[in-house]
Amino acid sequence: MKNLAGLMKQASQMQSRMEEVQNTLNALTVEGSSGAGLVSVTLSGKGDMRGLRIDPKLADPNEVEMLQDLIIAAFADARGKVEAANAEEMRKVTGGIDLPAGMKFPF
Repeated sequence: MKNLAGLMKQASQMQSRMEEVQNTLNALTVEGSSGAGLVSVTLSGKGDMRGLRIDPKLADPNEVEMLQDLIIAAFADARGKVEAANAEEMRKVTGGIDLPAGMKFPF
């Protein structure tokens, strides 16, 4: 029974650490950019868009398609950074053990 009690204690500690990580990630902001900085997107640690900056030079009506592509690229850049930050925080909590895809904490 000692092993079960120890396992339950470890699970409780891990859940507490996971809550700390979630709070850290909620406070995180990441910026992605494209077009040599002409377009930038700011995301929260959860991947929600918090800001968008477009250089006024791109406000040409003939360049709308390029602008749309740059916004998508900047969002993808920022989203990749958020995912990397999330993965790094999870590695800290799990001691470097990669969890199966889709496995969420707390249980």
